[in-house]
Amino acid sequence: MNRWGVLLLAACALGVSACDDDSSSPAAPSNAPLVFVADLRAANEVPAITNAESGGTGTATVTLTPTRDASNAITGGTFEFAFTVTGLTPTSNITLAHIHTGAAGVNGGVVVNSQLSAATSIPTPAGSASFQRSGLAADSAATVSAIVANPSAFYFNVHTTLNPGGVVRGQLRAQ
Repeated sequence: MNRWGVLLLAACALGVSACDDDSSSPAAPSNAPLVFVADLRAANEVPAITNAESGGTGTATVTLTPTRDASNAITGGTFEFAFTVTGLTPTSNITLAHIHTGAAGVNGGVVVNSQLSAATSIPTPAGSASFQRSGLAADSAATVSAIVANPSAFYFNVHTTLNPGGVVRGQLRAQ
C-alpha cells in the first residue's frame, strides 16, 4: 500500500468526515403517502351475511399520509377512503364505513371513521355505490403506527340499513 492509502486509512480510523458515506445521517422525515387495499366480501363479516345482501362485494383503497417528527417517528396522520360496493339491493343505503382493529374473523372497535352516518347515507339504486372522503383522522398516533406496522390486523367494513353490523369486510394489506 502506498503512503496515500495509509494516510486515508488512518484518517478514516480517526473519523475524519471525508470518509463518511453519510449513510448513518438522519434522513428527513418521510411523510409520503402509504396505500392499503381491502377486498370486501359479505362472507368476511362476523357473522357472515346470509340475507338479500349476501352477494355484496367491493374494494376499498385507504391512503394514509403520515406525519412524522425529526426522528421519523409517526406522530399522526390523515386518511383518505375510496370504496366501491356492488351486489346490494336497490333499496340498500350505506350508513357507515370505517377501519376497525381486528384480525380476520375477529370483530373489533372503530379506529378511523369515514364520518358517514344514517343522516348522510349513500343510496344504492342500482345495488352499488362508490364513496370517497379525505382528511380523516385516526383515533391516535399509536393507531397510525400500528396500521403501518401490521395492516392485516385491521379491517375495512361498510354497513347498510339492512346489515347495521356490517355488510362487507376485508383485511387491509399494503399496496
